[in-house]
Amino acid sequence: MNKYEAKQQARRARIEASAERARSASSMHYIRARTMVSAIPFGQPILVGHHSEGRDRRYRARVHATFGKAFALHDQAAELDRRAAAVGTGGISSDDPEALDKLRAKLADMEERHERMKRTNSLIRRDDRAGLERMGYSADAIDKLFQPDWRGRPGFASYELTNSSANIRRVRERIAALEKMAERTDREEEGQGYTYREDIEDNRAVFVFDAKPEKAVRDLMKRNAFVFSPTRSPAGKSAYVRKLTPNAIATAKWLRPRLDELMTDE
Repeated sequence: MNKYEAKQQARRARIEASAERARSASSMHYIRARTMVSAIPFGQPILVGHHSEGRDRRYRARVHATFGKAFALHDQAAELDRRAAAVGTGGISSDDPEALDKLRAKLADMEERHERMKRTNSLIRRDDRAGLERMGYSADAIDKLFQPDWRGRPGFASYELTNSSANIRRVRERIAALEKMAERTDREEEGQGYTYREDIEDNRAVFVFDAKPEKAVRDLMKRNAFVFSPTRSPAGKSAYVRKLTPNAIATAKWLRPRLDELMTDE
């Protein structure tokens, strides 16, 4: 298990733990609400005008609120379960040290499928069913390929080939960007009241401020997608991070003179 996979596993475990806490709290509130309900005689209405009316209404409102809290926590636990199950399924992250290998394998599959689509259309235009059979298509699949769509087009539509080309281009560009990032080394530079770092292993661009920055500085960092990271903040300092990409590096370069000016004015 590499570092990225360990982080993903730890994240999944944290979310699962949160889900279990929410589930336990939901059960606790539900049991409490049922106990509260049992104190009300079955079928007992609110005695309008009786001296107990106000107290009874408040008690029933607390019962309703307790049930509501139980149901809300149950929904929260279900949402956390969904998030935990989704960890690691959102595609290939650039944080993954094996991202380049995975993207190259994905690109090869995409290019193979694209060429297969083009070859299929070529054979359909020639009405070459034997050629489609040699490609591995079953008889049913060949019949479906020859069935025209709503615009009378058999085989793969032009928009499918266009989308396929666009996706291939996007993956190629991402591979090129990651290859370029792989050539970089760790970097650290001092600014006015902060240190700027490019951490290759952690795959993060980081601004570490000597103390909690003023609101204007915090807002500037947030507007430019640098978020506060308590886990990367040394004692007494504040770290703002962003995934290390060419855009992040360009943004950091643009930010530094503005930060120097703001930090000097403080």
